[in-house]
Amino acid sequence: MIKFLIKGLLRDRSRSLFPIIVIAAGVLLTVFLTCWMDGVKSNMVYTSAIFETGHLRVMTRAYNADISQIPNELAIIGIDDLLDTLQAEYPEVLWRPRIRFGGLLDIPDEFGETRDQAPVTGLGIDLLSAESHEKEILNLEKSIVSGRLPQSPGEIVLSDQFARKLNASLGETATLMGSTMYGSMAMYNFTIVGTVNFGMTALDRGTMIADLGDVQVALNMDDAAGEVLGVFRDMLYKDEEASMIAGEFNREHSDEDDEYSPMMKTLKQQEELASFLDMASTFIGVIIFIFVVVMSIVLWNSGLIGGIRRYGEIGVRLAIGESKGHVYRSMILESVVLGIAGSVIGTIIGLAFSYYLQVHGIDITSIMRNASMMMTNVMRARVTPGSAFIGFIPGLIANVIGTAIAGIGIYKRQTSQLFKELEV
Repeated sequence: MIKFLIKGLLRDRSRSLFPIIVIAAGVLLTVFLTCWMDGVKSNMVYTSAIFETGHLRVMTRAYNADISQIPNELAIIGIDDLLDTLQAEYPEVLWRPRIRFGGLLDIPDEFGETRDQAPVTGLGIDLLSAESHEKEILNLEKSIVSGRLPQSPGEIVLSDQFARKLNASLGETATLMGSTMYGSMAMYNFTIVGTVNFGMTALDRGTMIADLGDVQVALNMDDAAGEVLGVFRDMLYKDEEASMIAGEFNREHSDEDDEYSPMMKTLKQQEELASFLDMASTFIGVIIFIFVVVMSIVLWNSGLIGGIRRYGEIGVRLAIGESKGHVYRSMILESVVLGIAGSVIGTIIGLAFSYYLQVHGIDITSIMRNASMMMTNVMRARVTPGSAFIGFIPGLIANVIGTAIAGIGIYKRQTSQLFKELEV
């Protein structure tokens, strides 16, 4: 029976071509929108995790209380012992010490006098040790615009936009002026060896990256770091697992009465990210739900109209002795075949578009020039296992329901009336 119906659909394009095109188009849009919205949210979480919050973040209780001020005077002391503990107890997480700092970056002329000067946001990361994963996590090697990454102590890279603002060239000396961990004035000379493009306006405006050891020397932070960020090795944030790790660490290693004891927070516990991510998830879910419902209604009506237009054909089939139940079931089977075919085609095309945008993304730099949020300028889609199935909701189920409702009219009409409509 099914083989017979498929042959009939292939031979009669009026019954198959247009319905499949409509279904495929609806499914394509549904799949693409789902992947795109999920990608936007995932990009925001990933960017925040690798540059600022980590999936898990360890700092002193006092540092956490004033974290917006980057209070390095409240940094973790004994960072090496803490890292050994974290790596031994939670090997499923990559732990990276970080020092964030601010100051002035001074570019001297040939006489040693100030030529250009600007506020700078600095990031001290482990760049020189062989076991470090920072270059891969931050994607620094692919972000190089000119020069290279630091390979020796005393070398730094600047964001390319910031370097052009300072008229700084590779090989020039840059003097960092800031404050040490103990409040005294710090002045330290670095050599500019490269420029990078982070792809985030907030970072590209004025950022320098130096090796953690150099920053410790410059800011008098021997065996200290402002924070330790942890990311899961698969780079995917898992809130339940992160909460379990943070809770266990805080029970064993954190003292509420000691403001200098370390504490651990998950990504969702930082900077009101929990409410933001929950709101984003709800917003995305509502948009996708509305779109799926709208596409379902469109395809439902398509199946309904398609069924009504075939009342003449149905009259002939009833006249030659075919039962109403058999006609009805054959129409449902046809809609199932069309729904599957259209859904498969639409899903494949939708996933292909989504994968392309997952790899290449869309550059929105022009609308991010004044942004201060930690968001990438290249927005990407994200293909997930669920996106391969969501298109079947409007493509198959809605189309079948529309045909089923239209087919009910078969039982309410007389053969004579159907013949009259056929004008036989």
